[in-house]
Amino acid sequence: MPDTILSGLTLHSRGKVRDIYDLGDKLLLVASDRISAFDVILPTPIPGKGKLLTQLSKFWFDRLADIVPHHLITTNVDEFPGACQPHRAALEGRSMLVKKSTPAPVECIVRGYLTGSGWKDYQKTGAVCGITLPQGLVEAARLDEPIFTPSTKAAVGDHDLNIPFGAMIEKVGKVRAEKMRNATIAIYRRARALAETKGIIIADTKFEFGMEGDDILLIDEVLTPDSSRFWPMDGYQPGKMPDSFDKQFVRDYLLGLNWDMKAPAPELPPDIVKKTQDKYFEALRRLTA
Repeated sequence: MPDTILSGLTLHSRGKVRDIYDLGDKLLLVASDRISAFDVILPTPIPGKGKLLTQLSKFWFDRLADIVPHHLITTNVDEFPGACQPHRAALEGRSMLVKKSTPAPVECIVRGYLTGSGWKDYQKTGAVCGITLPQGLVEAARLDEPIFTPSTKAAVGDHDLNIPFGAMIEKVGKVRAEKMRNATIAIYRRARALAETKGIIIADTKFEFGMEGDDILLIDEVLTPDSSRFWPMDGYQPGKMPDSFDKQFVRDYLLGLNWDMKAPAPELPPDIVKKTQDKYFEALRRLTA
């Protein structure tokens, strides 16, 4: 399922994965099967991915509401406004009716393990996004305390940029910045503990928040293979990159190509699509079992 075209509904915007429709005081989020990497939308969809993201986000929203309010109203199409009902087939399983808020212009990233750009940063500076870490850590090492590393929120085709907490305060205000940081770490701690009981390590993840005055709402997707690094606990060993149940598999494939990470992106071959499907659905199966 690529872009949605829902007649009678007002298209608000298209993100890398979601098509957003304006329903007045609410929004309709429709998760497509699009996949992005390095902030570029790939031309090859991953069939069923949008439904998986919606199902897993709902799973987490239901388990995090006591930490921070969220925007989800319902995923049941029967409870959507009448204007949505003619599009039931397109919406079933992949859409969320949500509260409207002003998205914060930052992404809230929390890292519990040393990997990805954080590992590269540490190798060069001994720190991650300006946060000094103990000496002698190895790749994929578990951090004693999760660290909060916010970034800018890139438009399609641009790249996110890490920013210090002070710059985040300038963008959203001190009260909201502290609420977002505290909620991000609290959510991660709970999710990490739950996932470990299911045999999955959540290495890092990112959240987005909406703003309503000084209050915040958890919005967008939550703890999915698109927004997180999921590793199997079986065989985990610091110093060695484990397999993953997330988008890193696609990134690794693309890094092996002669591609400059700018649009247009190359097509994904059928075997990479199938393996990506398998990894995403294995994460869903384990976490929600």
